[in-house]
Amino acid sequence: MADVVALVLAAGLSSRMTGFKPLLDLGGRSSLVRTIDLFHAAGVMDVRVVTGHRAAETRAEAVAAGADVADNLKYREGMFSSIQAGVRSLPPGAPFLLLPVDIPLVRPGTVRLLLDRHADNPERILHPTYQGERGHPPLLPADLRADILAWGGEGGLMGLLAHNEQRALDIPLADSHILLDMDTDQDATALAERLDYLDYPDREECETLLALRPNVNERGLAHSRAVERFASAMAGALLRAGYEPAPDARLVTAAALLHDVAKGLPSHEREGGRILDHLGFPRVARIVEAHRDIDLPEGAPLTEREIVYLADKLAKGQQLVSVEERFEAKLRLHGHDPEAAAAIRGRMGRALSMQKRMETAMGCSLEQLLGSPGGIQTLLGS
Repeated sequence: MADVVALVLAAGLSSRMTGFKPLLDLGGRSSLVRTIDLFHAAGVMDVRVVTGHRAAETRAEAVAAGADVADNLKYREGMFSSIQAGVRSLPPGAPFLLLPVDIPLVRPGTVRLLLDRHADNPERILHPTYQGERGHPPLLPADLRADILAWGGEGGLMGLLAHNEQRALDIPLADSHILLDMDTDQDATALAERLDYLDYPDREECETLLALRPNVNERGLAHSRAVERFASAMAGALLRAGYEPAPDARLVTAAALLHDVAKGLPSHEREGGRILDHLGFPRVARIVEAHRDIDLPEGAPLTEREIVYLADKLAKGQQLVSVEERFEAKLRLHGHDPEAAAAIRGRMGRALSMQKRMETAMGCSLEQLLGSPGGIQTLLGS
């Protein structure tokens, strides 16, 4: 089977923007370079950019980023003409991804998941979806090339795909960026504001990911939400105290919500880290894989990792409990086994040490923080 090729559609006029979409700066890289880079990061090395309007500038940017170029001399006829130009450039037998340059924040992990599913379903038309809505990039089988080049029906590519709906396979994902394009200057500003936390999912994406995990039940979801509330409260207290390094509140939220993403699987904390690495969330993965036990050296700083770890030790289901109560329940279950009991007591001692360091850094006790007016009741959502 031929390797998958990515076609980036960058031939349009950008008529609704003051800038030119392919060369628009997004955090120090053009939107075109970002789309090329995301495919390279996902392992798709053959990236072909379709040029049209301001072709020479777009070509130079594409080649410098390691992509090939296909020119569309008929770009004024619309996007489908660019799709046809890109398809003509494909090597024989190559399946292909299609991504307009104005959807530049799709995560590499999303493309990796599409490639995984394509390996098992090479004849299907794969549509990435977010909360039931189809987005980009679709992954199309090689045999659609001839149909695209010959298509004379209404609706361009959408019409062709509708004609082949029986071959479609929706791939539910937790990447909202598959739906986010930039047709206007306001759209571009909104995308730029997301760059600082592109490498971890927002709250809605976390909830979406958990809903997609068959191992996460309602009880597990309630626990994760409780851990997130406790962790966010601690992060807020550290920020108010001026603690350095200041915790990233969004990262705390993501890691706390996803800390049990692999619950029920062997070595669930390590498996959770592996899953999140594959999705392209390494910062979250490092926190999740450490949430069972941390032995923090004296003098080492408290980070998002320690916040989520301690929050997990304060949640029994969705109930706020003390560290001692959390571990005493485990001792009642395993106390008959001397080796297991010693390990549990060791973990409890490390958790209590972490609690002491956290309280010193916050300038208040956990009881004061989580039990203040609006504290426990609000944190537990009651």
